[in-house]
Amino acid sequence: MKKFPLLVAICSTVFLFSCGNSSTPANPLVAQYAVSAPAGSSVVVQFGPDTNYGMTTSPVVVPDGENSVTVEVAGMKAQSTYHMRAVTTLPDSTQKTDSDRTFTTGALPANVAPQYTVTTTQGMTPSPGVELVGLTPGQKSAANNLTIFALDPAGNIIWYYQYDYSLGLAEPIKLLPNGHFLIVLYVGTSVPGGIVREIDLAGNTIHEFNVDTLNQWLSTAGYTWTANSIHHDFLYLPNGHLLLLVNSNKDFTNLTGYPGTTTVLGDSIVDLDPNYNVTWVWSTFDHLDINRHPMLFPDWTHSNALVYSQDDGNLLLSMRHQSWVIKIDYENGAGTGDIIWKLGYQGDFTLLNSTSPADWFSAQHDANIASPNTTGDFQLAMFDNGLNRVLDTSGTTCGSAGATPCYSRPAIFEINETAMTAQLLWSYPTNFSLWGGTSRELPNTNIFADLNTPSDNPGGARIVELTQQQTPQVVWELDVNGQNSYRTIHLGSLYPGVQW
Repeated sequence: MKKFPLLVAICSTVFLFSCGNSSTPANPLVAQYAVSAPAGSSVVVQFGPDTNYGMTTSPVVVPDGENSVTVEVAGMKAQSTYHMRAVTTLPDSTQKTDSDRTFTTGALPANVAPQYTVTTTQGMTPSPGVELVGLTPGQKSAANNLTIFALDPAGNIIWYYQYDYSLGLAEPIKLLPNGHFLIVLYVGTSVPGGIVREIDLAGNTIHEFNVDTLNQWLSTAGYTWTANSIHHDFLYLPNGHLLLLVNSNKDFTNLTGYPGTTTVLGDSIVDLDPNYNVTWVWSTFDHLDINRHPMLFPDWTHSNALVYSQDDGNLLLSMRHQSWVIKIDYENGAGTGDIIWKLGYQGDFTLLNSTSPADWFSAQHDANIASPNTTGDFQLAMFDNGLNRVLDTSGTTCGSAGATPCYSRPAIFEINETAMTAQLLWSYPTNFSLWGGTSRELPNTNIFADLNTPSDNPGGARIVELTQQQTPQVVWELDVNGQNSYRTIHLGSLYPGVQW
């Protein structure tokens, strides 16, 4: 049987990502580990502060026709020495383990660390993994601060991405199956309308397009309308399709209470195949009643979360300005686009154990499925911002004259599609948060919540890990000053499918 040597050598054994390419900006927290091995081999790198390692990358396969691969190693603190070694599984399943190597990370760029503090409640242990933080560019004093970075549970920055902040803020950033990150940069000043950008761990741009390019693709597919912006969320599906959430304008004449012409802003979903061909499009203008506009019309729907239901191939769309989550007949691109149901006040479900519309969510963010199953009887988590929360059947809203103040809460609802019932399973009422935020269930059933713009720190953000109890306890807390956080989430690691 032929034996394959395991070699590690390009520029140096393990090196800064920019080694050998002066045009590539170095990320001092990211190393390259180059391994020579036959095509079809799979390589992971184990790394850590000592020879116990403790962390690993996800596998990287040597492509057909190649005889080497380079693994990006990230998740290390600044100005620290790490041990690492490659473990290669050859095509015949033989494993080869490299000798121990060391790599010393560089310093963070000067004067870019945001103002934040991390605290862990005494006696509590935060969940392992990383916090992927997404901040706004912030106030003038914070204009040069990092907006995208990852923290370990101790609060150390272990990865970051610097870019031209005039392009906008991350709405949102997600880890892709290939180990890269995909970002929608939105509400920028230099390229209005949004940019979709794929980056590797070192921050190199792999591919990007903007709303103008998307409109060209729509035109090629025969659509006559144009998108104003790519915004708030996207989905990367298991079949390689990319679903974008976009908005567009449509004029209406003499709507009830709105004489003359009213230009209404609505939302659409655009399905792109792996070659960026438009294969399916859905629009709120085609499926919802334009005369239902409970808040901030003519910004009519203001959707902010797009969810894939893997059990039936359909979609959930969370619409902040309707205070609804709707289910759409997508059927993996073969669906009619019909609305299957509407969840929320004045929707299709009965809210159990409730006699008040105030128990429903309002102006919510980041609806996401929190149970293994996605149909039938399942759980839906969200951050219930509570803006314009309807308090009674007369339509009184929170914060109005004489009414109770608004409040926010991370929440989990149980949804029964057969009985058409919903029930609040858990919530954590907290200070009012005007916009942004998230609520995600962690593997240990704790809740990771982004309490953006809390009323006691509206220019900042508070991100917490909570026990999912009737009286929740704060396990871990990140407090940010001077910058808001649209959607900070917890990941198992910086690598898909890997738990640190």
